[in-house]
Parts: sequence; C-alpha cells; structure tokens
Amino acid sequence: MINFFSKFKIFFYVINLLLIILYLFPGSLLGCIFFDNCKVQPQITSDFIISSNHFYAFGLVTILGYLTFLNSEKLKLVLYYLLVISVLLEVFHILIPERSFQWSDLFGNLLGLIVVIFVKSLINKYGITKK
Repeated sequence: MINFFSKFKIFFYVINLLLIILYLFPGSLLGCIFFDNCKVQPQITSDFIISSNHFYAFGLVTILGYLTFLNSEKLKLVLYYLLVISVLLEVFHILIPERSFQWSDLFGNLLGLIVVIFVKSLINKYGITKK
C-alpha cells in the first residue's frame, strides 16, 4: 500500500488542494453540501480543548505525506510544508468573511501533525525489525 501512494503522488496533492479549498472557502463548504446551510460546520466528534475536525484533517494529510514520500529526500520538506500551511491557513481566517481565527483550530492543526510525527518516530525506534 505504501508503494501505491509513492507511485501515485496525485492523491497527496489532491487531498492537499481539497484541504486548502475547505479552509479558504468563506463559510463552511461541507455545511453547504450536507446541511444546505453554509454557516453550519459538520462536526466529526465534539471538541475538547482543540478542534477535533482540524486534528483529523491534519493527521490524515500528514499520514498521506508520510506514505507518499516515505523513501524520499523530500519527506522533511513535506513536513515543513505541512507545518507552515497549518499555521498560514488558520491565520488567513482573519481575512476571510464568515471565518475567524481560533486558537483551538490552530492547536488542532499542529497537534494532528505532531501526533503523526511522534507515532512515526516511535515506530522507527521500536518498530518490528525484519528477520
């Protein structure tokens, strides 16, 4: 499966583009689609200190980044890109109508990224070795 993502990098790029569109849309694009109300944000699970939707979104994108660029020199660059975009997209909410900057969203973005990096480092350190 990892080989699948590294061969078809288009999945990572499409998910990235979709994430950017969802972040920069004035209001909630998913609310428009599912609830016919652009002011309602669908919630996967309830928030606790951080935004769960943002945590899941950046966790998923980071996992796809790892699967896509696992054996590439570009992996570190992709992780830096995800770090920068997680902050920039939330800061852009200051300028976008119907959106607002929220610390819980920013921390959700960053925690989604950090958790995946941490789990991957644990797997690298204590993972099953091939015999």
